Amino acid sequence: MPDRERRDAELERKTAESRMEFLLSLRRRGIRDLKVLRALEQVPREIFVEAAQGELAYADHALPIDCGQTISQPYVVAAMTEALEIMPQHKVLEIGTGSGYQAAILGLLAKSVVTIERYRTLADLASARLLVLGLKNVSVRVGDGALGAPDDAPFDRVCITAAATEVPEAVLQQLAPGGRLIAPLGPEGAVQSLTLIEQGGARKDLMAVRFVPLVPGVAQSL
Repeated sequence: MPDRERRDAELERKTAESRMEFLLSLRRRGIRDLKVLRALEQVPREIFVEAAQGELAYADHALPIDCGQTISQPYVVAAMTEALEIMPQHKVLEIGTGSGYQAAILGLLAKSVVTIERYRTLADLASARLLVLGLKNVSVRVGDGALGAPDDAPFDRVCITAAATEVPEAVLQQLAPGGRLIAPLGPEGAVQSLTLIEQGGARKDLMAVRFVPLVPGVAQSL
């Protein structure tokens, strides 16, 4: 076997082992929803990280991506997704596309997903990755996440992947009756609380997290 084929085979073996350990670790930490676990198993996280970070794709911590942003740690992605209790008939809004990894997970569980990203570079990269995976029910848009997607509202579920002191009122207004929204709430640069909000106002704090800030507007240069 040529050296390159041997290296590729070894990398594939290590990736498979990392993916299996990753799934086992999620179970150990309390993720129980089989649909969520199945979606996390199906989505190859390694294609959503930079090539130099490939061996760390399944490590349980955030990783840097383009435009000074991050891809969230796998456990947080799993916990947010599980808390939303997504059903096959649901319309989902995601604010903060980033790498596109969370959008891919949502796309496997929901009827449709609209995901908004303020950086065109990230939106284009995410679109290409989602196309490779054949997820035609996920629509990636460049826009101001603080405004949501009023033309497609209401949404059964909303997933916000950037931190704010409070959920933007425009986004709350787009939550359907009986809907659920999850977001990291708290001050920029400090520990935030991952908060589950039900349409009507009920709130539950789930865990302490650190996310990049939700910045209004569309990025002009990237």
